[in-house]
Amino acid sequence: MSDSSSPATPVLDVWCELQCPDCRGALDDLRALRARYGDRLELRLRHFPLEKHKHAFAAAQAAEEALEQGQGQGWPYVEAVLAKVEELDRKGEPFLVEVARELGLDAEEFDTALIDGRHILIVDADQAEGKAIGVTGTPTYVIGGERLDGGKSQEGLRERIEEIADRLLADSE
Repeated sequence: MSDSSSPATPVLDVWCELQCPDCRGALDDLRALRARYGDRLELRLRHFPLEKHKHAFAAAQAAEEALEQGQGQGWPYVEAVLAKVEELDRKGEPFLVEVARELGLDAEEFDTALIDGRHILIVDADQAEGKAIGVTGTPTYVIGGERLDGGKSQEGLRERIEEIADRLLADSE
């Protein structure tokens, strides 16, 4: 069967904020989902920077720069920043550039992107869409039209996501 006639891959939108300790807690679930589904489930990073975190908006822009610079660098960048959320709190934007350098990305370009704001529209659009569908905190997941709020509790969420993903994949066969 050719790819053009095969149904679309189910999408898991992950509304995330890179200065959010709860989002760091969600990384294990996201890794497990990636390991289980591979390319059969598309994990899509969506930005929902919260006002209480002063570096979150810049971090969202930096994540977009990572996505733009290299195929496959978006999630490793997100994970690297979330792993050191306290450093982001402390150091702010220089830390975002530092992480890019550690991952072998073009750090100067990161610096420029944060100054010229080239990714602001994407972040703003994500945030507006999130608000429109009722996202109030992070992490929040949307799959198959269902919203799952991980900001309150992540207990049992991965299992719920897997149930929905399995159903969507079964429906598409």
